[in-house]
Amino acid sequence: MRALIHAPTRYPIIEVTLVMTNVRSHGRPRRPLRLLLGLLLLGILASALVFVGPGLVNGLGVQGASLLSGSECTVETSEGDVGLDRAEAKLATTAVALLTRGLEAPDTSTIDDAVIQRLTAGPPDDAGPSLSCQGSAARNLEEQQLAATGLTPRAEQVRQAMAEVFGEQSLGGFAPGGVGQGHGEASTHYDGRAIDVFYRPVTEDNRRQGWLLAHWLVAHAEDLDIQYVIFDDEFWSSRLARGQWHSYEAPAPANEILRHLDHVHVDVLGGGPG
Repeated sequence: MRALIHAPTRYPIIEVTLVMTNVRSHGRPRRPLRLLLGLLLLGILASALVFVGPGLVNGLGVQGASLLSGSECTVETSEGDVGLDRAEAKLATTAVALLTRGLEAPDTSTIDDAVIQRLTAGPPDDAGPSLSCQGSAARNLEEQQLAATGLTPRAEQVRQAMAEVFGEQSLGGFAPGGVGQGHGEASTHYDGRAIDVFYRPVTEDNRRQGWLLAHWLVAHAEDLDIQYVIFDDEFWSSRLARGQWHSYEAPAPANEILRHLDHVHVDVLGGGPG
């Protein structure tokens, strides 16, 4: 079972300075006084830790992931944040996706049950993100062109990987020969590097299903050279080393499509210089 990493709570850090005067008798410190001052110092430090301890430790973390953990991925559970390495995150998200389809899943007995439960059901109050991983964008990738499917080979690899785990999906954002309209300026859809996976209509259940895929994509982003995952007013980027989900600012008129409420957007790195 993985160790829990409690979510960060911010407190002001209080610096405690004790100025001690060295009282000497016959050139040597008085032992009772030195002992008394030592006990006083310990008492002050203990009192300070009561107030600043959680902030001193957890203040090193950021938005659901503690820097003390050294974990590549983090899952927010009702019992606190649980750190996973990337292999565990891939295993957990794949197992949950298969289990929700009623299929045989790999063994997850080495992973905290709270992680599997949260990834399966999602947050109790409302659909939303539970898992995030550190960003790790590969460099010096070969630049790729559209294939017959209208996707680059890297994007096609993502499509095939999703199909193996999630089965038949409602896809869009690409077409044989490529697409030239229907997306924002400089969209990765025009390069054949993006896929939209639809979960319509927008309901809480469909949003929870969308988050199963979004978590899986983030966990597998390093293997699949994924650049962005956007869903439900949130985005994750492999170009941000700390990972985490961030608020997505949709362009006007900010409808369900532009806010990515009805579909998960995933795109891959383009490669080439830089």
